[in-house]
Amino acid sequence: MEVRTRFAPSPTGFMHLGNLRTALYTYLYARRMGGKFILRIEDTDQEREVPGAVDVIYKSLKTAGISHDEGPDVGGPCGPYIQSQRKDMYLPYAKKLVETGHAYYCFCTKERLDEARAEAEKKGETFKYDKHCLHLPKEEVQRRLDAGESWVIRQNIPTTGKAGFDDVIYGHVEVDCDTLDDNVLIKADGLPTYNFANVIDDHTMGITHVMRGNEYLPSAPKYNLLYEAFGWTPPTYIHLTPVMVEGTYRNKKTGEYLMATDEAGNPVLDENGQPVKAIVKRKLSKSQGDPTYEDLLAEGYLNEAIVNYMALLGWSPRGENEFFTLKELEQVFDLEGLSKSPSFFDKAKLTWFNAEYIRKLTPEQYLEAAAPWLAKALDPAKFDFKRLAELLQARTEVFSQLPEMVDFLAKMPEFDNELYTHKKMKTNPEIAKTALEMVRPVLAGIPEADWSETTLHDAVMAAVAESGMKNGQVLWPLRIAISGKANTPGGAFEIAYLLGREETMRRLDQSLGKL
Repeated sequence: MEVRTRFAPSPTGFMHLGNLRTALYTYLYARRMGGKFILRIEDTDQEREVPGAVDVIYKSLKTAGISHDEGPDVGGPCGPYIQSQRKDMYLPYAKKLVETGHAYYCFCTKERLDEARAEAEKKGETFKYDKHCLHLPKEEVQRRLDAGESWVIRQNIPTTGKAGFDDVIYGHVEVDCDTLDDNVLIKADGLPTYNFANVIDDHTMGITHVMRGNEYLPSAPKYNLLYEAFGWTPPTYIHLTPVMVEGTYRNKKTGEYLMATDEAGNPVLDENGQPVKAIVKRKLSKSQGDPTYEDLLAEGYLNEAIVNYMALLGWSPRGENEFFTLKELEQVFDLEGLSKSPSFFDKAKLTWFNAEYIRKLTPEQYLEAAAPWLAKALDPAKFDFKRLAELLQARTEVFSQLPEMVDFLAKMPEFDNELYTHKKMKTNPEIAKTALEMVRPVLAGIPEADWSETTLHDAVMAAVAESGMKNGQVLWPLRIAISGKANTPGGAFEIAYLLGREETMRRLDQSLGKL
């Protein structure tokens, strides 16, 4: 049997990281098993659809290297692959269930349902439809249909017995049927609900393995009842454990943050007497301010690092290796390595991964990736980006750090003379002044045509040796005087070269004037 998996996102927003992980695992399993990976767009919830979201899905999958064998943009034998374009196929299946007694027409008005829901809330009960329309005579049903009354089709859940399914991660899951609601299969607008379309599409597309988040666990027994009603074999279920994060929590309705309290229930205050936001463990969520896949790319994380890191959030490879290319993941991914416990997204760990990937880039690859970020702070026509890249690669964790790391080259920052103080270099402002006055004529004597790191090094180091001062007592003040920063890519000679003779001398004179 050919393995056929699918990724079925709804175009209601951007690609959050949980979605990316689901797509990745679904793709990897299909590739590992030599099967097919299908992309299906589930757009039945058209009220929440975000314009352009479908294009974002295509772009995100392509950027991540997750290629689908069948889908809306590539076609295939089971199309259309967009649910709204398949809308005419769902009602006939629902009518078959009505004929066999596994579903029924419901004519209940919104007012009646609201009243029943309110009554259940008064009693402290969870609302469940009371099968009010289940026993309507066929003649009455037909009369009301012919009269044009508004209707939906509901699944007829048994009132006794159990409904269950087998899951690769959770084992056998079973619930009492009397706890399940007769959910709607076909809505009043004629479109299927997500749950119903999901089952029909998976069957008609020959999906053999369904990977999705464990938030769908409560719905899976209803899915299996539908499979049984049709006489179909259900797919293998793999409900993935959630990706968690430690962060603040904001109520979606009120917009208010959960605030921290002490053991007595009193608000925790910061040093300014302001309430402190609580840090909780919760699911990764864009609505809570967590980054999407697109956000991470925009921040300067490498795609390869993101994909590698996300693969390890809920799956453990055999052995000690943590670094895998996508092609390597296709060869080693297995269901046995999937975790039964939630995984935690740690941006610091992702940043570490990213830094390691940056180290592995060739100088040419690094320069290509870094240049747009350097250009945010520096004019490419005025600065040697190639040399900057050589100095920065080993120091870069995320590319978005680069503008701040090099902006001092474009504009000399203000700094306090105490920055000249360095115990290890055995220098302070007084010693710095002596050192800079000594080195200034040396630099001034180097013509523009000979202004290179080698020339600067040889001339200054010869003068230092002759002066009897220690190297650090001269080089540290020189670095501070022309950069205004303690941490820079490269030392005094590299910075002087990048700045050029004229700007180096201008900064040196300006700094000397303040000592």
